[in-house]
Amino acid sequence: MPTYVIGDLQGCHARLCELLERIEAAQPDGDPAHCVFVGDLVNRGPQSLETLRHLHRMGDRVKTVLGNHDLHLLAAAHGIRKPGRSDTLGAILQAPDRDVLLDWLPRQPLALMQDGHLIVHAGLLPQWSVAQALALSAEVEAALQGPDWIGFLRHMYGNLPARWDDALAGGDRLRCIVNAMTRMRFCTADGTMIFDDKKADTAQPVDAAQQPLPWFDLPDRRSADTTVVFGHWSAIGLQLRPNLIGLDTGCLWGGKLTAVRLQDRALFQVDCPQYQAPAAGKATSSV
Repeated sequence: MPTYVIGDLQGCHARLCELLERIEAAQPDGDPAHCVFVGDLVNRGPQSLETLRHLHRMGDRVKTVLGNHDLHLLAAAHGIRKPGRSDTLGAILQAPDRDVLLDWLPRQPLALMQDGHLIVHAGLLPQWSVAQALALSAEVEAALQGPDWIGFLRHMYGNLPARWDDALAGGDRLRCIVNAMTRMRFCTADGTMIFDDKKADTAQPVDAAQQPLPWFDLPDRRSADTTVVFGHWSAIGLQLRPNLIGLDTGCLWGGKLTAVRLQDRALFQVDCPQYQAPAAGKATSSV
């Protein structure tokens, strides 16, 4: 069965419906399509509730990883974070079926394997093999489904530790995993995450080993033997490399919503109206 991986939705439900129609039309014999989403299902677009309901109704035909905006929804729903001025989460938080939707969301992983591809929202640290990344995702999945998952959400925020160490434990360990898989764009060769894109772009370190690079361009990245599919980085747009597929094409910002069929890399795209204007100095970054 063909698998279609779809980029960041961020609540753009009408565009999702249009893209799914194109995908279904390409299916042989009218078979239903199997879709995998790279996370950031909700927020900032106009129809976050409708988007989440649609994916939930699709049942086994859908897989998704969690993005930073999906985790933000969970935190906002439990009073851990206040919704921001540009958030569009209110309809979900007030919906009669909110509990059903908010029970489904934390059951999704941070990373998954599909047809020989590793799917993650943001990226992988250079020290992580694919097998280790999946094991670390499972640790976060267990925390999100455990008895103290609200406590996990309370300690999830923060930029430290910025560098992975196998000896990390507790909240620090889980936070580092979450930050890498849902927030990271730039990283240094020693695995130090840089969360200020502007500083990363202008950094002039004395030691070349400390030069921030896009996480996927780091030398000796242990996951380079597997094709990684990710979103989260609309400023760089569509990325198609032998071992890398980037699918955040700025649907929210007036770009496109993109899907790729994994079996042959066929592209499916729909044009999108601009729902929000990027903040000054952030290009089209979807932090």
